[in-house]
Amino acid sequence: MQDNLEEYFPYIDEEGNILGVITRGQAHNGSKLLHPVVHLHIFNSQGELFLQLRPKWKDIQPSKWDTACGGHVNLGEDVTTALQREVKEELNIEDFSPTELGHYVFESLMEQELIYSFKAIYNIPISINKEELADGKFWTMQEIHENLGKGIFTPNFESEYKRYFANEQKNI
Repeated sequence: MQDNLEEYFPYIDEEGNILGVITRGQAHNGSKLLHPVVHLHIFNSQGELFLQLRPKWKDIQPSKWDTACGGHVNLGEDVTTALQREVKEELNIEDFSPTELGHYVFESLMEQELIYSFKAIYNIPISINKEELADGKFWTMQEIHENLGKGIFTPNFESEYKRYFANEQKNI
């Protein structure tokens, strides 16, 4: 299995205005063409954070633990629709109430994304889609803190975790 490098994404500015159309291949080839992405952080009522293990076949950050759900906003799709689609595709969840955390530009060596981040509390067992993800489980905040900087999480997750949650356990 592999990502469809010909899939179309909007090419946008930092305000989210569409400037053109790019393929997944163009988005991830080091061009740093800005494209929109959605992330959902899922907590349970014990304050644990669900993370997904990215499959080995992913073109970006394979075999690393990442945000519970993340995916690209497809061409012609709005952020809310993309979030609902991705959560259903990856986690088989249709009934959740996301809270918007904000958006920001994330840049790596291979890409630049405008990430729209959300969180939700979800206490029903999560059944991941094994065609989309390698694994998924809830982590305690202590487990996450102990593993930051060790190369097991994606740099994107670590950045976002520090941005929104590292010092706000009481607000989860």
